[in-house]
Amino acid sequence: MKNNKLTPYLLIAPAVILMLLIVAYPIARSMSMSFLKYVLYRPFDIQFVGLVNYFQVFKDPVFKQSFLNTLYWVGFGVFFQLIFGLVLAMLLNQDFKGRGLVRSLVLIPWVTPGILIGLMWTWMYDGNYGVINDVLHKLNIIKDYIPWLARSNTSLGSVIVTIIWQGIPFFAIMILASLQTIPRELYEAAEVDGARPWQSFVHVTFPMIKQTVFVTSLLRIIWVANSVDVIYIMTNGGPGYSSLTLSVYTFVKARAALDFGYASTLSICLTLMLSLVLVVYLRTLSKQEARLR
Repeated sequence: MKNNKLTPYLLIAPAVILMLLIVAYPIARSMSMSFLKYVLYRPFDIQFVGLVNYFQVFKDPVFKQSFLNTLYWVGFGVFFQLIFGLVLAMLLNQDFKGRGLVRSLVLIPWVTPGILIGLMWTWMYDGNYGVINDVLHKLNIIKDYIPWLARSNTSLGSVIVTIIWQGIPFFAIMILASLQTIPRELYEAAEVDGARPWQSFVHVTFPMIKQTVFVTSLLRIIWVANSVDVIYIMTNGGPGYSSLTLSVYTFVKARAALDFGYASTLSICLTLMLSLVLVVYLRTLSKQEARLR
C-alpha cells in the first residue's frame, strides 16, 4: 500500500525537479539579485542595497519610456494579430483546392526563428535598397526612400508590423481548430431564419470561438511582452529609446551594462505586470474545466 501511495509522486518527481531547476531557481535567483548592487565587471563590489534598485526604477526615465513602448508593442501587436488571424482562419475554413498546402504554408512565419525574421525584415526596411521602399515608391505612395528603422517616429511601428506578421499564423491555426468544432446545423438553422453572413458570425461563430480567442490572446500577450529577439536584431531598442521595451531594456542592462542587479529588478517588475495576465488566464482555464465537468 505504501508503494502504491508513493507511485504518483515518483512519477511526477522528474517533472517537478526540472521545473524547480529551470523555473523556480532562476526566479528565486533574480529576486535575490534585485536587492543587490551586482555589476559583473566589479565582482568584489557586490553589496546588499535593499529596495534601492526598485526606487531607482520609478526614477528611471528610460524605464518609463520602455514601459510605454511595451504597451504599444503588446497592445497593437496582439490586437492586429488577432484581427488578421481571425480573418485568415475564416478563409482557411472554406473549401477550396489545395487547402491543406495553404494551411501548411501559412505556418511559415510562425515556425521561422525570430532572429531570421528580424534579419529579413531589417533588409526589407532598409532605407537604401529595401523592398518596402521600392514598392511604395513605385506606387507613388512615397517620394523619397524612408529609413524606417533609423527614425524615432517609425522604428516602433516598423517592428510592430513585423511581430504582427509573425503572430498571425498562431491565431489563425488556433481559431481554425475552434471553427471546425462548430456544427454545420447551427449555420443551416441561421440561414433558414434569414440571417446574413455577418449575423451568422455575430450570433453563431463568435460565441462558439470567443473562449479560444480570449485564452489565445492572453497567451500571446505574455509571449509578445517577453519577446526580445525581433526588436534587438532590428533596432537594438533605438534609435535612442524609441523602440525599447521592458524585456529588451532588461536584456541590454544585463548583456551590455552587465548590471545584473538592476536587470533583475526590471525582470521582476515585468514579471509582476504579466502576473496579472497570468491570473486572468488561470481563472479562465479553471472555468473551462469546471464547465467540462
